[in-house]
Amino acid sequence: MLKNTFSAILIIGLVMVGSSAIMAKGDDISNKVEDLISRMTLEEKVGQLQQYSTRWEMTGPVPDGKVAQEMHKNIKDGLAGSMLNIAGAEATRKAQEMAVNNSRLGIPMIFGYDVVHGYKTIFPIPLAAAASWDVEAVKTSARVAAKEAAADGLHWTFAPMVDISRDARWGRVMEGAGEDPYLGSVMAKAQVEGFQGGDLTDETTIAACAKHFAAYGFVEGGRDYNIADIGESTLRNVVLPPCKACSDAGVATFMNSFNEVDGIPATGNAHLLRDILKGEWGFDGFVVSDWASIDEMRFHGVAANKSEAALLAITAGSDMDMEGHCYFPNLIGMVEKGEVDEALIDDAVRRILTIKFRLGLFDDPYRYCNQNVEEVFLSAEHLEKARDVARKSIVLLKNENQLLPLSKENKKIAVIGDLADDKDTPLGNWRGRGGRNMAVSLLEGLQNAVENKSLVTFEQGPVFAENLPQFGTLVQINETDRTGLTEAVEAAKDADVVVLALGENCFQSGEARSQSEIGLKGLQQELLEAVCAVNKNVVVVLMNGRPMAISWMAEHVSAIVESWHLGSEAGNAIADVLFGDYNPSGKLPMSFPRTVGQCPIYYNHKNTGRPAENEEDYMFTTRYVDEKVSPLFSFGYGLSYTTFDYSGLELSNRDITKGDTLKVAVNLKNTGEMDGTEVVQLYIRDLVGSVTRPVKELKNFKKVFLKSGETKKIEFELTVEDLTFYSKKGVWEAEPGEFHLWVGTNSSEGLQSQFYLK
Repeated sequence: MLKNTFSAILIIGLVMVGSSAIMAKGDDISNKVEDLISRMTLEEKVGQLQQYSTRWEMTGPVPDGKVAQEMHKNIKDGLAGSMLNIAGAEATRKAQEMAVNNSRLGIPMIFGYDVVHGYKTIFPIPLAAAASWDVEAVKTSARVAAKEAAADGLHWTFAPMVDISRDARWGRVMEGAGEDPYLGSVMAKAQVEGFQGGDLTDETTIAACAKHFAAYGFVEGGRDYNIADIGESTLRNVVLPPCKACSDAGVATFMNSFNEVDGIPATGNAHLLRDILKGEWGFDGFVVSDWASIDEMRFHGVAANKSEAALLAITAGSDMDMEGHCYFPNLIGMVEKGEVDEALIDDAVRRILTIKFRLGLFDDPYRYCNQNVEEVFLSAEHLEKARDVARKSIVLLKNENQLLPLSKENKKIAVIGDLADDKDTPLGNWRGRGGRNMAVSLLEGLQNAVENKSLVTFEQGPVFAENLPQFGTLVQINETDRTGLTEAVEAAKDADVVVLALGENCFQSGEARSQSEIGLKGLQQELLEAVCAVNKNVVVVLMNGRPMAISWMAEHVSAIVESWHLGSEAGNAIADVLFGDYNPSGKLPMSFPRTVGQCPIYYNHKNTGRPAENEEDYMFTTRYVDEKVSPLFSFGYGLSYTTFDYSGLELSNRDITKGDTLKVAVNLKNTGEMDGTEVVQLYIRDLVGSVTRPVKELKNFKKVFLKSGETKKIEFELTVEDLTFYSKKGVWEAEPGEFHLWVGTNSSEGLQSQFYLK
């Protein structure tokens, strides 16, 4: 048995904190939950804490094999609380019938799935959607995903991923909103509201799961599953705000992260789960482990066996064991021996049952199995919404000599690159139940947009990579076969403009897809340089799930369009932007490094004792001797086909005190020839604090549409609450002193002023 466990008194006290939040609601659900718990055996209670991944086709016979047979028996005996990776109305109904019709108490299971950026209709990957800086667009993508998933028998999604990350080497940056805690919080809240709606009993909503709790995005070296070595200040001020935003939005569940924090694996970290999540925040949903993360505490080296891992996890506040096979049956024996207080089990069961009641599963266990999916999946309405969100997510990185937008007439367009005709890569990783090769390719989108199809020609060039959607399979990138290179160069010579598709295969990013190099892989750089040598009118369309190191491209190519992995309607959305039917308005949610050696790189860094004030600073400052310290493209950066002018920055007061509201106003004018949308961004800097403060912090933003020549006065309000941070005292507070303020087009540019907090 573990030597260092909480005392029974402390455990009971912590449990009371968690359960009181549920009971305080005073609704009928609480009474029903307590009544059900009073009738459950210890074995049935621990069974509710177990989540299984399906091991056989639920509509067919149970295969021979110990694991499948044991799971089948446990489901029928009421000893399974949840299943994941089972989908389809027929399959989920069959599984639910197995649990409800055979078990003593008929407790329904909850079915979960990774519905990350769409279910059948695939939307832009979350990093791309965050580039829209459009709250309603992000909410829409989650809303559509929930409708389709619910129609297919699912109750619960393992999303949103709210990890803040500053390192593009980490493959899972594609699942989150980037590097900034404010933008991340806004996008996290929007996704929770999109998935859950206003009432979880609505058959078109599903329960959301905020993940990963916590600090997964800070894994060392950008290497998946690695440790995260951060302090309390970074944890509170950077990592946790999006998690708190989810909790405040009423998210139903949280998921543990794989990493350790300060030497303790997150799955067994009572400070995270008991003190902060269930204590300070009063979170009344339940916490599920990530896949086998309870069992993996053995490999971390804090538990000698599954029993010790189970004790660590249940004591810390992990309620459900996803495929770790640690809770059942180990917790039963430990309770019977007096090694685990049954109050801990009751608290976890109470939380799980409460969510099941909130989903309406006790009223109708099959409520999510009754819908006609043909009316929902890939509907015209859903595809149009996917196209709209996709074009809002596109970021224009460069447009030298106004090469874009392209003309639809009298211009020969050579479309080049293996990714241009790829109907799978635009779907991105974690594409729900999206079928292979179901996206509109870039080539198709361009052809759809022009009347004279002969103006658009295609050359594949060298094969880039083989699409391998099998989970756990590495992408095979071509590095030697130059077949098609000559033909591609000849096509470029003969064209008025070249649209060159480059970037990443969809399975180069995502879970277990960390990379030590984030530039163009394979023969792409060679193809790029060969095409640029024969045609100066080159538009690169980047398809990628992470920021990339593209310094050569940024210097030599006329136009660069960051299209990410945009989902089902990718090609049509990109064509809308390339031809000017939609004026791009996206802004980067993560900084692009000049080289991978700059990673991690982020705009809201600390000043240090020897700051590099500019790129020519004396060498004894925090700088590189072989590269600039600034990013290639900064957070918040993005161009438009029109231009915007900022002027007349005004503050309502130079001194504010507690209770005051500081009004900030700026004039924004569309000085170009096209109507367009600008994302106006407000940043502050707290010059002196009890702990060091970032050089800039995003505090608000607004998307503003302006007609050509139009001017609008854009107004923001800042309260003292907006100036708070987790201070040296271990509390959230705003400290008196001088603040700088910027309003502008990105984190590197803007009009500046200052004010004082008295």
